Amino acid sequence: MKMPRLEEIANVALRVPSILMLDLLYKCDIDSFTEHLKAKNEDMLFKYKYVIWNLYYVGHLVSVVVLVLPLRHIVRLYLYVLTGLLLYVGHQVSRDYVRGELHYGYEGAVYLDSLAFSRFVAALTSQIILSTLCAFLMKTRKVWLFSAHLLPLLARLCATPHATLVTVSSFAMVLTGLEVALFLISNLFVPYQLARAAYRELLQVEVLELYRLLALGITLWNQFAVPTLFSVFWFVLFLVQVYSHATSSNPFANHQGVLFVFLTSVSECCATPYSLLGLTFVVSYLALGLLNLCKFYVGGYAAVQNENVMHRGVTEGVTLLLLALQTGLLDMQVLQRTFLLSIILFIVVTSTLQSMIEITDPIILALGASRNRSVWRHCRGLSMCLLLLIFPGFMAYKISQFFHMDFWLLILVSSCMLTSLQVTGTLLIYSLFMVELARRDPIDSLDEIIYCVNAVSRVLEFLVALCVVAYGTWESLLGEWSWMGASVIIIHSYFNVWLRAQSGWRSFLLRREAAHKINSLPRATDEQLRRHNDVCAICFQEMSSAVVTLCGHFFHGNCLRKWLYVQETCPMCHQPVKPTASTQGPAAEAQEGAAPAGEAENRAPGFGWEEEAGPEQTAEGDPGRAEEVGRGENTQAPADAGAPPDLSGVPVRGLRFNASGHFVGLATPEGAWSGADPWAWALEEERLEGRNGRGCTAGRMTEPKRGWSAGIRSRPSKGYRHSLQAAPPMGAEPGAPKTASGERGWTGFF
Repeated sequence: MKMPRLEEIANVALRVPSILMLDLLYKCDIDSFTEHLKAKNEDMLFKYKYVIWNLYYVGHLVSVVVLVLPLRHIVRLYLYVLTGLLLYVGHQVSRDYVRGELHYGYEGAVYLDSLAFSRFVAALTSQIILSTLCAFLMKTRKVWLFSAHLLPLLARLCATPHATLVTVSSFAMVLTGLEVALFLISNLFVPYQLARAAYRELLQVEVLELYRLLALGITLWNQFAVPTLFSVFWFVLFLVQVYSHATSSNPFANHQGVLFVFLTSVSECCATPYSLLGLTFVVSYLALGLLNLCKFYVGGYAAVQNENVMHRGVTEGVTLLLLALQTGLLDMQVLQRTFLLSIILFIVVTSTLQSMIEITDPIILALGASRNRSVWRHCRGLSMCLLLLIFPGFMAYKISQFFHMDFWLLILVSSCMLTSLQVTGTLLIYSLFMVELARRDPIDSLDEIIYCVNAVSRVLEFLVALCVVAYGTWESLLGEWSWMGASVIIIHSYFNVWLRAQSGWRSFLLRREAAHKINSLPRATDEQLRRHNDVCAICFQEMSSAVVTLCGHFFHGNCLRKWLYVQETCPMCHQPVKPTASTQGPAAEAQEGAAPAGEAENRAPGFGWEEEAGPEQTAEGDPGRAEEVGRGENTQAPADAGAPPDLSGVPVRGLRFNASGHFVGLATPEGAWSGADPWAWALEEERLEGRNGRGCTAGRMTEPKRGWSAGIRSRPSKGYRHSLQAAPPMGAEPGAPKTASGERGWTGFF
């Protein structure tokens, strides 16, 4: 359940003092403090040190316990603390009144002296208000429990002597102390009970189920609002540091610029692990705000709603934390920490700029490709690109001026160069889109030009990364070698050199294979385009020229090439698009086609497959007639089985299908029969009338070399499309039909 807004604020604000206490305890140097202690003997000095160290550890324990308490217990704890402060104020008011009476020296009745009476009324009013507030905070109506400090006033009202008044005041203070001690003893085991309850909750979670522990950790993370908590804590420290610098009388600090004071204040707020963690969350929130501002400026409100997990500022915060831990930022002096922190912040800004490019690049390219005519949107995108083009170069120039160039700074400068290079490539592609928009006719080779621009950009990025690796290796071999530098070189070589080279080579091979496939596919003739009479299924534009896939679908060559860059299947039927072994003339390509999905293995070798323009060539049927079934018949094998049969007078035909995949007749094969293609389709074709008024087309095919015969039937109105029945050759064993390869015959649908 989501907490109300006020509870969210209280959940963060009431935990900040605990982190402040932990930060203060971390800065305390107990060793140096105990060395300056003086005692009568060594035994007393040891006891002093023992007490101080115990207080140090107890302070840590109490701070951690208060930090992890549930919100309702923290609120109750602060109410108890506030009640204790009010009791202390009541004690101070009572003591001041007694001192004033002793100094005034009047021991008569209070109402007889106007000055004594006014002082008495003021003290009585204050004590009543304090007692009422204590009862209200403790949620009780027993106001008398917090009215011990009224005893001196009652004694003065009874005109007691001054010596007795001091005794009554001391008794009231002791009585209040006993009440507080009794309350603390009664609540001494509350932290233990809470820890025990939390332990019981953890026991209910099975340790082996890691996802439950992870869910528990995420729940506690959200319940304690850790990022917001540490961010508020760091901002409190930063404001204190800025205030101290502003009110400082140090002449050195007054002569420095605003940037140096800012960096010094930030570095002084990174002296402990708690403050460093707070700076990490602050940087993450600042990066998130900057990225959201970039999204809103370039793409509008809709772009802000489209969240990306990589654009939430986490990368920038983690980068700062890892670099600070690896470089030992916490152990440095203030001035050294300031310069090192400036370099780390440069790296974080570079990472943020890279994320801004990842946001801007698709938006600006979409503006160019979608032919959006909103001038304001184009101006916003171009201005952001110009900022991302100029600012990294300015950063690299400043870094090279302030610091001596080494391997680490070279990586930073190279990142700035790569950022500007990526923006340059984006602007070039955007310019190409704008040029195409200004032209009447589209640029046919635009995709190739864009690929060349991207390829040049990627090659330059690869060369820059390779130069960085070469320089780092040379510096490690000839200069100071370290495991840290070697690990950075290895990681940089893998991610920025090897993976980029592998990705570029894979893209080149994919494009080359796609171009080879497109060039090997047959081109559609004018007659085929006229009969097809459809648009390209990829771009939905008219086709004046097209390529025909093996599955019989028509596409623009450039459209299909772009599709094959992504996947190697047909956009319509998802069959693999494979290059043909050889290209043929237009006449042969006009008859070339492919079977529907799942029928490639049922083709007859040596015969073409022709696509039909419409379903009008299907069989015509009579509703009253029964459906005929084509069945196989035995045929006599030719006398000379080794020679091709004489089919000069026989109209040999192949299977013929329409665009929907239904068998509509037999077609003339592409070439003459050869010995390598044993099947010859032959002989006869008949039309059969079906019972439901839809006709069937039947045909018969034979294999004259081995005496095989088979019947082909197509009936679109049923659940199948085509059926095949094969009969064994003459002389085969009855009841055991065999195929041409010697296996059992079959009857099935295809």
